Amino acid sequence: MKKILAFGGSTSSTSINKQLASYTANLVTNTIVEVIDLTEYLAPVYSTDEEKKGFPEKLLNLSQYMKKFDGYVVSLAEHNGSYAAAFKSILDWLSRINREIFNNHPVLLLATSPGGRGGASVLETASNYFPHAGASDVITFSLSNFYDNFVRWTRNVCESKEDAKLLRKEVFKSDHGIYSFVNTIEDWILEFNEHPEWEGYSTNDMNDDSESGASKFYNSFSKMERIYDCFF
Repeated sequence: MKKILAFGGSTSSTSINKQLASYTANLVTNTIVEVIDLTEYLAPVYSTDEEKKGFPEKLLNLSQYMKKFDGYVVSLAEHNGSYAAAFKSILDWLSRINREIFNNHPVLLLATSPGGRGGASVLETASNYFPHAGASDVITFSLSNFYDNFVRWTRNVCESKEDAKLLRKEVFKSDHGIYSFVNTIEDWILEFNEHPEWEGYSTNDMNDDSESGASKFYNSFSKMERIYDCFF
């Protein structure tokens, strides 16, 4: 049986591109699908100086692991018209370990974004490069206005609005890290009040203060807020 590897070109815990890659790969019948999270393969940003220290073991393992598959589903996040920084670095490392990153197998190349262009710029960049990185064939698809389309899909597959809301919550469970126990706005307020030193902080102050844990709190809350603003 053929094996497909799927991943999103992002390290965000709420990556819509990882969701799209996973969902799409699992539509393929009579195959074994594996979905990986690139956060498990983070390494120093690639440079020739870093390469002189040796290849990161995590990425050596990933390069070897990718050889076990017959095809790939990759969905790319677009940051400032190009690859997400973490994905670009991983791609650079992999290309140095094995120039034929995709091992002469086909790649279904996707991109999605909240806006109307659907990651068109990064999709064009990758579709031009991937054939030089061992992709035997590259098929592209762009999904624009991800959140609007996702909401429509949940409404189509569910019998009620309440079921659709529950499905959206299930699919987009946010990983809040150390704040994974915080589920309601009241819980967030209680947790904030446990830190009187944060009183009067601006959002910039919260984001800049890593010593007291304010930045972790702020970033975790911001992720949750973005999801709920979009869907609920």
